[in-house]
Amino acid sequence: MRHRSGVKQLGRTHSHRKAMFANMATSLFENERIVTTKQKAKELKKISERLITRAKRNLDIPEEEVGKRLHNKRIIMKTINNRDIIRKLFDDIAPRFKGRNGGYTRIYLLGDRRAGDAAEMAMIELVERKSIEKAAPAVDGEKKEKRKLFKKEKKEK
Repeated sequence: MRHRSGVKQLGRTHSHRKAMFANMATSLFENERIVTTKQKAKELKKISERLITRAKRNLDIPEEEVGKRLHNKRIIMKTINNRDIIRKLFDDIAPRFKGRNGGYTRIYLLGDRRAGDAAEMAMIELVERKSIEKAAPAVDGEKKEKRKLFKKEKKEK
């Protein structure tokens, strides 16, 4: 019996669930906001907050004690396999939450349900989120000028 085991199975095997939440945590740290189902968001909150807390521990360890710092990174690397995201977690996200004792993520319930199975949808995001700005699309005239310059350079060679 699984009385109070603390893990929602979500109709998946252990390995599938572990891989799914590793991918979702990676996406959350990369984009700082993702949309998923309500139940998956609740479970992801537990996982992501543990990872951020583990990354915050490195802020208190002096640079000389490399072994302890490396230990924290290796534990997080069990879950997240992308080195760029791990670097972002330790260098950018963890210092943002230095003064906060938990509650690093926020879940917003979205009013509409998913069309296929009517699952409740939710958005999970980091509380202290940086706004990610995308570059404005180039105007058609600029694209044409760049193409002309590129063609001229090609002909000259």
